[in-house]
Amino acid sequence: MIGKLTGTLLEKNPPQILIDCHGVGYEVQVSMNTFYHLPALGETVGVHTHMVVREDAQLLYGFGTAAERACFRELIKISGLGPKMALGILSGMTVDDLASAVAQQDVPLLTRVPGIGKKTAERLLLELKGKMADALPGTAQVPMDAARHDVLQALIALGYSEKEASVALKTLPADVGVSEGIKMALKALAR
Repeated sequence: MIGKLTGTLLEKNPPQILIDCHGVGYEVQVSMNTFYHLPALGETVGVHTHMVVREDAQLLYGFGTAAERACFRELIKISGLGPKMALGILSGMTVDDLASAVAQQDVPLLTRVPGIGKKTAERLLLELKGKMADALPGTAQVPMDAARHDVLQALIALGYSEKEASVALKTLPADVGVSEGIKMALKALAR
C-alpha cells in the first residue's frame, strides 16, 4: 500500500490535492487541518497516506502528521463510520482536541462537527475510550476534575476560545478552587 507521498503540489481544491511524484499525479483527499498547512503550488509537499480500496474506487487520504493518520485509522474501525466522515471529524477538530474530548467524554465538543449528532458523538466517545492513548502516544490526557471543568466553562462564557481557555488551565495548580482558578486563569490570559 501507499504509506507516504512526497512530490510537487500541483493543485489544491479542498478537500482534494494533486501531488506529482516523478510524473505520476496522485489525487489525495486531505483534512482541512492538513489543507491549511500545505505549501504553495509548485512546492514540495509530503503527506502520510491511507489507501482505501472499494469495489468502485481506490482512494488516497492524506495527513500532515502520522498522529493524524493514526487517528483516522482508529475512526474508520468504528462500525458505520466511513473514511469520509472520519475525514470530516479531523477537518472539524485537531487530533489533540479529539483525544481530549475522548478523555473527558465531551459530547458537546464532538457535536460541533458538522454531521455528528448527539447519539453519534456518544457512540464515538464510547468506542474510542481507551483507544486514543494507545494509537497516539503522548496524547493521553488526565480527565478534568469538576473545578477545572467549571473554570473552563466560565472562561468560554466570558468569550475566550476553548483553545485559549485550555492553555490558561495548564497554568493552574492542581488543587485550585473554581473562583480562585477563574481569577488565576484570567491573569494568565491577560499576559
